[in-house]
Amino acid sequence: MLKLDKHYVEPRLVDLYDIENPRGADTDFYVQLAAELDARHILDLGCGTGLFTRELAINGRQVVGIDPASAMLAVARRQPGAERVQWIEGDSKALGTPGADLLIMTSHVAQVFLDDAAWDATLRDIYNALCPGGRLAFESRNPDYQGWKQWTREDSFVRYPSPHGIMETWVEVVSEDDGRIRFEGHNVFTATGEKMIVNSELRFRSQTEITDSLHNAGFAIEQLYGDWNRAPFLSTSPEMIFIAQRD
Repeated sequence: MLKLDKHYVEPRLVDLYDIENPRGADTDFYVQLAAELDARHILDLGCGTGLFTRELAINGRQVVGIDPASAMLAVARRQPGAERVQWIEGDSKALGTPGADLLIMTSHVAQVFLDDAAWDATLRDIYNALCPGGRLAFESRNPDYQGWKQWTREDSFVRYPSPHGIMETWVEVVSEDDGRIRFEGHNVFTATGEKMIVNSELRFRSQTEITDSLHNAGFAIEQLYGDWNRAPFLSTSPEMIFIAQRD
């Protein structure tokens, strides 16, 4: 099981998650993909609060949301439409072998796997959870784009209302080391002056590293996009959006 950052387990920070991560172009992309593939059995690995998961659960689809954070799933389970989704607490080992048509990882979930062994094991579990010909869709930030250079207080500061009063939040990079970016998330509860700092780390794998890992797990890459408008991937693209098919 992955070690979970505080913003996935501390109830007050979990309450902020959907405010800080609203529905966006990535949701449109994956919703459209599921429709194009006519996917009937969909797995959302790392589903979090289930905002996207619940949107998939329409027209009689079988949709399962899997997440290791009980606090995130607690939020998911009390949202409108939650009854249409099967919620499972766990990581990729909890997927089993359901023979799903499509597995999706959103919100850069792929980057939380810091060690190659953990990433490779996750891909094997995903492969086993899909039916022959089933698809895996996910995104990872392009390291050549160096998007973390904008993770500063100046560029990321936000002030907004929340269930806990006015919040002030920002992120700051602490260190960069061989594709691993360590950073702090600052959360200030202005009503009380309390400040909560969350330490996080993400792995920025290269296109070659991800491609090789997918091939080694038995996947063939169907598409690689560079943004949510399906532009071709370039070295300057902010995202690497993979659509891969198991054999």
